[in-house]
Amino acid sequence: MAIEVREATPEEHEETGRVTALAYREFARPEDPDWEEYLARIADVRARAKRTTVLVAVEDGRILGSVTLELDGRTEDEDAREPLAPDEAHLRMLGVHPEARRRGIARALMEACVERARAAGRRRLTLNTTERMRAARAMYERMGFRRTPDRVFPDGFVLLGYEKEI
Repeated sequence: MAIEVREATPEEHEETGRVTALAYREFARPEDPDWEEYLARIADVRARAKRTTVLVAVEDGRILGSVTLELDGRTEDEDAREPLAPDEAHLRMLGVHPEARRRGIARALMEACVERARAAGRRRLTLNTTERMRAARAMYERMGFRRTPDRVFPDGFVLLGYEKEI
């Protein structure tokens, strides 16, 4: 059966959040309570769908993965980062259900983000990831993303920066 990539419907927000959090659970460290808070935040698709575009990959009615695309607004209202540049779209929370990996689902979600960003008049797509997310980093690099400055938090946590001209 073919995989369809489209915008998540409100009825799918809860399941989309569950799948996204499940995809990220492997990166959580038991000694890091901030990860549990982060997993709860990424599971809250309903909150971010008001300000962003949440895409899902669906096969036979089952949500296999999702991604959040910031085109006009950031995921959180109180996000401390600067607003998006006029030519920028930013990708967040790409996740694929562990049982559905290595089938091209993440790449299909990424390509849908590139298409939507171009259609919205953006010229570049940015994203952040972590050192631990090796498979994602390899995919971004195969897709032509290049490294940009990292975002380092006061506690030392590092988000690696990537960007692609689209």
